[in-house]
Amino acid sequence: MSLSAVHGTLSSLKSCQTDIGTGMDIVTDVAMDLAEAHDGEVNPGIKEMEAMILECAQLDREINYFVDVVQQVTAEVATQQPEAMFSLSDKVKEQFTERIAGLSDADLHRHQKVVAFKDSIKNSLNQANQETAENMEELDEDIAVTQSQVNFTCPLTQVEMVNPVKNKKCNHYYDEAAILGLIKTRHSQKKKCRCPVVGCGNTDVKESDLVPDQMLRRKIQSQKRNSNRT
Repeated sequence: MSLSAVHGTLSSLKSCQTDIGTGMDIVTDVAMDLAEAHDGEVNPGIKEMEAMILECAQLDREINYFVDVVQQVTAEVATQQPEAMFSLSDKVKEQFTERIAGLSDADLHRHQKVVAFKDSIKNSLNQANQETAENMEELDEDIAVTQSQVNFTCPLTQVEMVNPVKNKKCNHYYDEAAILGLIKTRHSQKKKCRCPVVGCGNTDVKESDLVPDQMLRRKIQSQKRNSNRT
């Protein structure tokens, strides 16, 4: 196998990861619909969906480790004699097996999208418990106004967010693509990424601090649909 073929395979795996992430978002949306439809009661289907999310998180984690191992091994092989390529597969398999053996299922519950799933379901159930028929419309209007003023606009792009993420450290929201792009740019400059919200004291925003906010994303989409109708 040539190095170019290896790089092509890694590229395909990374595309798969994007699809896995999209699938996890869809599952979270469906679970939130179930939570909201059952007036605060926990639908058994939500537990099944949580199991699906954990399976996807495990697959995503394994792809990350596999890609990391392949990149390490190919970097080593590239500096050796051409015949070293023949042992590439065995080396990757050996190192990958060692890495996976040391993993814990408990770590999956810290996966970004697993955390987002649990937070989204919790918020949906709380909302279903708190809202009543009398104050539903008034509360929705208050939420719409508050969220559009405070959270719907990304502090980086100054336009409405598409995939909002919340910073666990400072509780500020950004559009996912915008903040990840800023983090990447700062790191390429050997600098830390400061929170773009004016006055925030968080001087080191990390990708691991960002959690997708499915509830806010749904509110943004709902407002957009309502705006299109008027």
